[in-house]
Amino acid sequence: MPIGRIERIERAVFRAIDEINQARAREQRLEKSSDTVLMGESGRLDSLGLVNLVVAVEEQVAEEFGVTINIADTRARLQTANPYQTVSSLVEYIASILARDPNG
Repeated sequence: MPIGRIERIERAVFRAIDEINQARAREQRLEKSSDTVLMGESGRLDSLGLVNLVVAVEEQVAEEFGVTINIADTRARLQTANPYQTVSSLVEYIASILARDPNG
């Protein structure tokens, strides 16, 4: 059975997490789980950590789907829910970008 779009996006996000975790202290590493909180009170990312994750995710999505997307644009700020809150919300936001414009 072919892997679905959401699973492919999640896999790309997890690869990005692996990438940024290499530069983080063990106790500051992000778990590869859809429930992982990225930002906010219980999140592990500061603003620089978020920028690093965004860049890594954009690169991994480009590799996985062959398209360039921008997940840190005006659309992200206009969302009613923070797309950077959890891994799951980030995956859903990326899926919505790809659904709107499959070419990035």
